[in-house]
Amino acid sequence: MKLPISLRALAAVSVSLTASLASAGTVLDKVVSAGVMTIATDANWAPQSFVNENNEMDGFDVDVAKGIAERMGLKAEFVTPGWDIITAGNWQGRWDMHVGSMTPTSARAEKFDFPAIYYYTPAAVAVHSDSTASALSELEGKTVGATTASTFEAYANHDLVLDAAGAPAFTYAFTPGEVKSYANSSTAFDDLRLGNGVRLDAVVSSLPAILEAQAAHYPIRQLGDPIFFEPLAVATELGDAEFSAKIAQAVAEMKADGTLSQLSEKWYGVDYTKAE
Repeated sequence: MKLPISLRALAAVSVSLTASLASAGTVLDKVVSAGVMTIATDANWAPQSFVNENNEMDGFDVDVAKGIAERMGLKAEFVTPGWDIITAGNWQGRWDMHVGSMTPTSARAEKFDFPAIYYYTPAAVAVHSDSTASALSELEGKTVGATTASTFEAYANHDLVLDAAGAPAFTYAFTPGEVKSYANSSTAFDDLRLGNGVRLDAVVSSLPAILEAQAAHYPIRQLGDPIFFEPLAVATELGDAEFSAKIAQAVAEMKADGTLSQLSEKWYGVDYTKAE
């Protein structure tokens, strides 16, 4: 028997709501059942995350992710979508958690839950070694590169919002004439290394990434002091509070037993796990 149109509409809404409720909060059940947690991170952002000489994911963020998975009794598997894809949300189950140095903000909190802040990092500006600039103010009107959809790009565009707990205040030290977007900091450094002003005059990135590029013999140097400090968090999509609670517990254990500090010292030579 056919339902009247109004009843059919009501039934459709009921089915849709039931399906929505059935899919809510199921991430923890899925990963526990499979024994595997799929983690999104960057494949080309040393020392946070990169593919090593054995063709395996490695780095600080990767070690942190493995530690979280281990404490949850799970195997860690990694995928490497673009940063803009990760931050766009709507993951649709392609990965379960992101450990890739994401800054928690109120805008991002509309899509993501941030179970735990696991370290704090300074952002800085790199210029070519041949640059004559001695102060950040000398980058006024210059061409600056940064990772697309990142806090570094937001800083360069003067629309950075750091409203997470523990984020220190900051000011804009210069106004670029042009901001060029890149898939990651490494590709921006590749353009900067071509020469002062050839494609870029500067790159805004994390200080650890700048130091890593210098260690890899890129002809770049840090200009001035760090421009801002940001808390960096594990991210999950909204909808599974129990899953987020398990992640928060794992990170709390890693802080308490000194694992996070040890990993920071291993990869950076500095303990970035405390807000300073």
